[in-house]
Amino acid sequence: MHVAVNGWFWDKPFTGSGQYLRQLIHWLPIVEPTLRLTLVLPAPASDLNDLSGRITTHIASSGRSNPGKVMFEQHTFPRASSRVGADLALVPYWGGPLSSPIPVVVSILDVIPLILPDYARGLLPRFYTSLQTAAGRGATHILTISEASKADIVRHLQVTPDRVTVTPLAASDAFHPRLGAERDADVRARYQLPDRYVLYLGGFDVRKRVSQLVAAYAFVQRAMGDEVLLVLNGQPPQWGRPPFPDLPADIARAGVSDNVRWIGRVDEADKPALYRMADVFAFPTAYEGFGLPILEAMASGTPVVANDIPVVQEVVGDAAYLVPDGGVREMAGALLSLLVDDALREDQRTRGLARATHFSWRRTAAATAAALRKVVQSGVTSSS
Repeated sequence: MHVAVNGWFWDKPFTGSGQYLRQLIHWLPIVEPTLRLTLVLPAPASDLNDLSGRITTHIASSGRSNPGKVMFEQHTFPRASSRVGADLALVPYWGGPLSSPIPVVVSILDVIPLILPDYARGLLPRFYTSLQTAAGRGATHILTISEASKADIVRHLQVTPDRVTVTPLAASDAFHPRLGAERDADVRARYQLPDRYVLYLGGFDVRKRVSQLVAAYAFVQRAMGDEVLLVLNGQPPQWGRPPFPDLPADIARAGVSDNVRWIGRVDEADKPALYRMADVFAFPTAYEGFGLPILEAMASGTPVVANDIPVVQEVVGDAAYLVPDGGVREMAGALLSLLVDDALREDQRTRGLARATHFSWRRTAAATAAALRKVVQSGVTSSS
């Protein structure tokens, strides 16, 4: 089986799509020894010397602009996939072509623009969402990362359930309660981390509900003073412009400005240490395709507090402290309970570590390979 893989995100390893692409490229040849992969790239890229010998690369020139991306997805990649003799084309993000000379499998991690209209504001975002909705409906097969996302895809793309395969994500082996801990002191110093902190890693768009966390943390501050700080990462967006609420204003209104530590963009290699040293990881999201940071925190041995939504239930089982979506007082109570009760924190830590072992990139790749093999064996000749 020869699979051509859309490599648009290869040089963006810090994005979710970039990480997903790199993990698949690493693990697919391991779980499927007879598999041939051709990574189709829009331009020369880095880190290609580390690829397995069963992976070849093909440069199909395309600009890096938004129009260049659409051209690569709709024209350059599907035709390059056919030219290299691939049996099918794999697009590991929601960017499939409307038509292709060979079958197309597309990974749709979530359908946020269809569920939350603020994420498709403006003419160009609406055009791209409509384009990819049509392309998703016409794909030979769809991969996604949770049963919750599958239900959304079936509902909003109006495809039958048998055309969607769930291949859950996993935390990388770097997320561990002990391995790599010798770097913790250096990471603590570099980001000026306090001795005790509640950690949030993620975006600041409205669905992330970070304002709920800030309001909950205000109760923690009143109870514990300066003993525990709230640590937030990431590049600040244009606050107050959809879909980003004015979080600095929320922090000021809550009276916690002095106890919120902004640490900026975090290097991927430093994330395991940040999780590992945190007392609690908070993830107050209202909607996710999967919620990988929760799994990374659990694999690092850090207790998790999160909103009780279907996809989070699916990922954590009974291994996290779940609170109602939007429940400020409930989240505050959960944070305080884990911060002051050592026995509860250790119980949640143990449960989280056990739960994280249910997910691995080997399993993700094996499920992906099985879905690809099924498409090839079905004998479909093209996607349109």
